[in-house]
Amino acid sequence: MSEEQKLVEGTTAVVKDAGSKVAVKEEKPTSIKQLLYMEKFKASIASILPKHITAERMARVAITALTKTPKLSMCTQESFINCMMTLSQLGLEPDGRRAHLIPYGNVCTLIVDYKGLVELSYRSGEVSMIHADVVCENDTFSYDLGEVKEHKIDFRKERGEMYAVYCIVSMKDGTKKCEVMSKADVELVRKSSKSGASGPWTEHYNEMAKKTVFKRCFKWLPIATEIKQAIEEDDKFDGITINTKRLEKGSASDCFGVEEEAQKD
Repeated sequence: MSEEQKLVEGTTAVVKDAGSKVAVKEEKPTSIKQLLYMEKFKASIASILPKHITAERMARVAITALTKTPKLSMCTQESFINCMMTLSQLGLEPDGRRAHLIPYGNVCTLIVDYKGLVELSYRSGEVSMIHADVVCENDTFSYDLGEVKEHKIDFRKERGEMYAVYCIVSMKDGTKKCEVMSKADVELVRKSSKSGASGPWTEHYNEMAKKTVFKRCFKWLPIATEIKQAIEEDDKFDGITINTKRLEKGSASDCFGVEEEAQKD
């Protein structure tokens, strides 16, 4: 029996029980929650996780995400695993701050938040400062020749409606990159987004607006080519979907014995 077949049928792990070794068979998971408790799942993501995150923590955060969003449990195991593999590769947790797991029908989709993109940028070692903010009617704001000249906020009064958003990225070599978008520009992105009518866009609009303008800067930053390509490809629905089947460890179905969608039909 091949390794892939063993994973489909279940795996056997040796554990210590009362001083003796006992063989315990891990059956093929019947639910996503069961999958997250499997040692095989933890071992697989541990092989690609960066050192600052443990497999146990990643699994706990994913279980919390399932609890907060019950519809995730109705997603296919294949789509959920692909998202978890991508998160593990990026070293981001689906904690609702850095990244979100969003169910679309029975498909789990990963959306990396503005904070997650900022974290990835700082990890590159080339970025010294990132600042993004929304601009409101009662703010004092000036933008000219590709630079934000001034942005002042009077916190003693209401800021009013948001009408623009900007991002400034300073590199360690002294260069700067600045992007500004009007709310109308942001709305064009939101309306064309697969997640535009739900999830983070409805719950955290300003953060998604910051992410949208930051993504324009992000493509110019010295980060992993694969992440850049993923962002360019997924602009239409605001998610990062790296093709996990290109990973050395194999596809999600190879790692966990989950059937491909084509095999289920």
